[in-house]
Amino acid sequence: MLQSSGLAAVSAALLAMNRQLEVRDVLQTIVASARDLLDAEYAALGVPDDQGGFAQFVVDGVSDEQWKAIGPLPRQHGILAAMLHEATPQRLADVRADSRFEGWPSAHPELADFLGMPVADGENVLGALFLANKRCPPARDEPGQGPPDQAAARGCSFSEDDERLLRLLAQHAAIALTNARLHERSRELTIAGERARIAHDLHDAVAQKLFSLRLTAQAATALVDRDPGRAKAELHEIDRLTAEAAEELRAAVVELRPAALDEDGLVATLRTQTRVLHRAHSAEVAFSTEGSPRALPSAHEEALLRVAQEAVHNALRHASAVRVDVVLTFGASAVRLRVADDGRGFDPKAVRKAGRHLGLVSMRDRAQCVGGRLAVQSEPGKGAVIEMEVPGG
Repeated sequence: MLQSSGLAAVSAALLAMNRQLEVRDVLQTIVASARDLLDAEYAALGVPDDQGGFAQFVVDGVSDEQWKAIGPLPRQHGILAAMLHEATPQRLADVRADSRFEGWPSAHPELADFLGMPVADGENVLGALFLANKRCPPARDEPGQGPPDQAAARGCSFSEDDERLLRLLAQHAAIALTNARLHERSRELTIAGERARIAHDLHDAVAQKLFSLRLTAQAATALVDRDPGRAKAELHEIDRLTAEAAEELRAAVVELRPAALDEDGLVATLRTQTRVLHRAHSAEVAFSTEGSPRALPSAHEEALLRVAQEAVHNALRHASAVRVDVVLTFGASAVRLRVADDGRGFDPKAVRKAGRHLGLVSMRDRAQCVGGRLAVQSEPGKGAVIEMEVPGG
């Protein structure tokens, strides 16, 4: 039974979880709250991806330097996999003695007693939350806590009460995490709607400028022989209108650049957008990476993102695809985007001749503008593959 001070601590932790709106902040709050409440030396929470790894992994009790030294994120294996795939709690006196234990990197802290709990929303497992190395009150003849082996020897380990408390935290953590994800998704849709509005306004503004340019050019042509002075003035007006149109286009390009691309980078942005599309459509939309992801020049990242968006849009809206796979491959000297669908397909030559480009012209232009290339493979009834490669060593 929790005393009043314990209830107050639990209440404070739950309020802190639900006060956050960003997913990353929610994850960090969950981990810090669990570590503090259960008096553990280490705590971590991993959110799985669909590639056997973790999309996010936050820790508490490990310094930034130590975290960098540990190396890549863990994979879904051993005890972590049991929590994720079997959705079962794991309470171990010594994790190293468990048959599923597969070791850890040399810079990893030494863990002994272990308590893990799946974070689940119904049958959907959102993540794996775990604690290690329960802190115990120092023995009377010891000035402080010993290392994990000594703590275990004193009978210092997580109890059934600790497991019940962590289960409670995990249940509320699932609510907080789900709410944060809904908030982020709502924000994404709001941003997408605002960008569509800006694009519509831009189209109207540029169309008006082009119409004015055309009329002014016609006037200059009519005046060039009988009134050269007025024709010259009209040509100056054409120059002014052209400069205004160019400035509006430049400003629009900056404004329409996805904010998430600046904040999260290309890989995270593509992963988020494909997940949103997967939920919004009956088709399966999957994203994966190959090689070691790295940052690219902003123009390259935006071009890759725009081509991916256009290709996925075509597959979902025009090709009636059941599955769309988006793959980003990081090679030694180039980065390749591949969007493949199983839709109705088309004849690229016939589409081009008929003027129904499905965005193919703009995609090629985007690739060429960053020194890349675009390849299109399709035929009726056999889906389509759009590949774009840009330099980026």
